[in-house]
Amino acid sequence: MTRQMIQIKKMDDITARQRRRGLLKKAYELSTLCDDDIALIVFSATGKLYEYSNSSMWLHRSRL
Repeated sequence: MTRQMIQIKKMDDITARQRRRGLLKKAYELSTLCDDDIALIVFSATGKLYEYSNSSMWLHRSRL
């Protein structure tokens, strides 16, 4: 089976963009598949910070 390129573009639906659960799930799946450490930092439109890491990585907020 060959890999196909997908087109990545901004979501038009505002409510769909606010769903972070799917993004966190994909980060978890990627870390499992690649056996690597993943850190994800997301800022919402209102400036709220969401962070995820799959290991004992500790994100220093003072460095952001």
